[in-house]
Amino acid sequence: MANLKAIRIRIASVKSTKQITSAMKMVSAAKLRKAQDKIVKLRPYANKLQEMLAGLSQSLADSNVENVYGRVSATEKVLIIVITSNRGLCGAFNSNVIKEAKRVISEKYYDQYHSGNLSLLTIGKHGFDHFRKLKMKMLPERNSLLNDLTFDNVAFLAQQVMDSFTAKDFDRVELVYNQFKNAAVQNLTSELFLPVTAISDGKIKAVPVDYIYEPGKEEIIQELIPKSLMIHFYKAVLDSFVAEHGARMTAMHKATDNATSMIKELTLLYNKARQATITNQILEVVSGAEALNG
Repeated sequence: MANLKAIRIRIASVKSTKQITSAMKMVSAAKLRKAQDKIVKLRPYANKLQEMLAGLSQSLADSNVENVYGRVSATEKVLIIVITSNRGLCGAFNSNVIKEAKRVISEKYYDQYHSGNLSLLTIGKHGFDHFRKLKMKMLPERNSLLNDLTFDNVAFLAQQVMDSFTAKDFDRVELVYNQFKNAAVQNLTSELFLPVTAISDGKIKAVPVDYIYEPGKEEIIQELIPKSLMIHFYKAVLDSFVAEHGARMTAMHKATDNATSMIKELTLLYNKARQATITNQILEVVSGAEALNG
């Protein structure tokens, strides 16, 4: 039978762990509610803006107006933006994104990877640490973005990515991240960021293109398309941020339940061991008394 002191120490350790996981669950739940409000309010605006962008791209494709963000060429240089988290204890949140990024690389950009024309931009410490160990071609990390997640900070990074595309440093830019559905479910997403095309993914449809543009298509290219891309980028980062807190809350909830179950099992084991010890002591007393009487 297990030593009583060892069981007591283990019960105390599990209780301490349960307190930590329970506190982390409550903290994540509070952060989730706050961040969830932002993404719920942003999505209708971002989706509508993307509808307009798809329609505008179709209109521009049929006109002589050049859309620098819709430049379609041979896919030689690729940038994949991988959005993970800075902290762990959120289940398979980070590992799923990393696996998806590897799948995209191996299935879609195998040639670019082996020719050295594939680069990674990571937002989140876990993704950066993983791909750095693999010695992949990486741009400077942007992990601090998650510590102060504002539209201005994300828009600044989005503008840098857009400038790199227009400067022909990259021919294609893709986003890989977890899209928030609810606290327990995250949808693994890989989507095209640049170039902007009129092709719909079935979820967002292009609006009719029979508009009279004011002040003109050139001005719209300079204003609406960059703004839409920044909103799209911000939505992806915010989606991942909200999904992270949902995943962490769920993971900590499961950890707390497991700790509760383990405490019950250890308590039962402790009681059995204590009962066995008491029984042995009684037997020793009885045996000793019988020996004296004999």
